[in-house]
Amino acid sequence: MLDAYATRDVEQAYQVWKRDEEIDAMYTSLFRELLTYMMEDPRNITFCTHLLFCAKNIERIGDHATNIAETVHYVVTGQVLAEDRPKQDESSTTAVAYEKN
Repeated sequence: MLDAYATRDVEQAYQVWKRDEEIDAMYTSLFRELLTYMMEDPRNITFCTHLLFCAKNIERIGDHATNIAETVHYVVTGQVLAEDRPKQDESSTTAVAYEKN
């Protein structure tokens, strides 16, 4: 990603941007797997929790790289990416319905 930033390489930045979806999917898969281990044996909770924090931080690094890729695209082309950001990690998404009385 830093090479794309330094050289203003839009195509390389776009490839990084697209791959964020893969990182999100890996994180979600690992989250579910570690949760299963914790439910099967409470002795795994501490170890799995540490791994979850590591995995979440790596996923956030991917999000930051995606932000940099969007910035490179904007700096070089003067346009915001027309596509929606790829997102597979929905573990932290909460939908709340609001009803007005």
